[in-house]
Amino acid sequence: MSYKIGLVGKPSVGKSSFFNAATMNDVPEGAYPFTTIDPSVGEAYVRVECAAPEFDETCTPSVGFCDDGTRFVPVKLVDVAGLIPGAHEGKGLGNQFLTDLNEADVLVHVVDFSGETDLEGEPTEDHDPREDIDFLENELDMWYLDVLEKGIERYRSGYEGEEKKIEEDLAEQMSAFKTNKDEIKQILLATDAGLDPEEWDEKTKERVAREIRKRTKPIVIAANKMDKPAAQEHYDDVTADPDYDHLTFVPTSAHAEKALKQADEAGVVDYQPGASAFEIVGDPSDEQAAGLERIREYVEAFDGTGVQAVLESALFDVMGAIAIFPGSANGRSDSQGVFRDCFILPEESTTEDFAYHLHSDIGDGLLHGIDCRSNRQVGADHELGHRDVVEIVTTN
Repeated sequence: MSYKIGLVGKPSVGKSSFFNAATMNDVPEGAYPFTTIDPSVGEAYVRVECAAPEFDETCTPSVGFCDDGTRFVPVKLVDVAGLIPGAHEGKGLGNQFLTDLNEADVLVHVVDFSGETDLEGEPTEDHDPREDIDFLENELDMWYLDVLEKGIERYRSGYEGEEKKIEEDLAEQMSAFKTNKDEIKQILLATDAGLDPEEWDEKTKERVAREIRKRTKPIVIAANKMDKPAAQEHYDDVTADPDYDHLTFVPTSAHAEKALKQADEAGVVDYQPGASAFEIVGDPSDEQAAGLERIREYVEAFDGTGVQAVLESALFDVMGAIAIFPGSANGRSDSQGVFRDCFILPEESTTEDFAYHLHSDIGDGLLHGIDCRSNRQVGADHELGHRDVVEIVTTN
């Protein structure tokens, strides 16, 4: 599991319910602050169309599973606790919250779009979800601004007579955010900040910090509790607001996803996670049947519960990640089966990147790759595409 998705949100918005629905773990749920105290890490899945049928094979996954041609590939999902006003100043869980958050490659912000919880997670009516969205982004921006200020001081305190480049000092100071001097320089020029921090006013610093944050800590909004009419009205308003064009929104009902998974496990329904339909195969009570019909109306209207869609949007749409199957061009299989693995790699990954992802020795001895669909040889610098099937030819 090479990617880690961070789950964040204020208390009582359904964050733990989302985590449980995605992983089927038993994290405590409740409508009170700090239900989750420590970060919970679980195994969730993203769906990838399996490549095995194209080769007249039946896959034998080493991790995850395959259901009717859909491969469920595991990713880490981290339920991060401690989002309260002033977290960047050390309030609440403070620095621990930010540290846990920073380990994630992409964030899923669970927001109660029904408007039934205020900024502190207390019950209310008609709360504007924009406040929650702005709240998280502001906390992160202030955190980044603080680190940026330290980078500027690092630049100013450099040795006299030494050629100094602000992008190098900022990249060094902000290395924990997985950025580099080239990206920092690009951001400074794109925001019209320039390369002389002595000319930056407070607004410029905030603009730079925000842009670095947006590029290094992308966010997907899980618009939760969308099975409630008020949530749908809020969703239409927020997604039509140009101030939020930089964010991806996915309508979600964590409650519906968990209910369907539990019903599937109990043999009451036949349901594949993320599907936009399900079949009742058991004998539910009248109350259960009524509840399932309400869920059916929701999943048909929104093309699923949204839980799977959020994870996949975060990984594939926002991060641009790709799924790669190791293959064999001549159709060989071993005693352990075929199409055992499916790896999630960053966008623009090459044959060489894939070889090193498999093992450093394989990368060191790389000769070339083979595109198993075309049987065409591909070089080390060949850029791979989503769902490619590639054999690595190596001396090791």
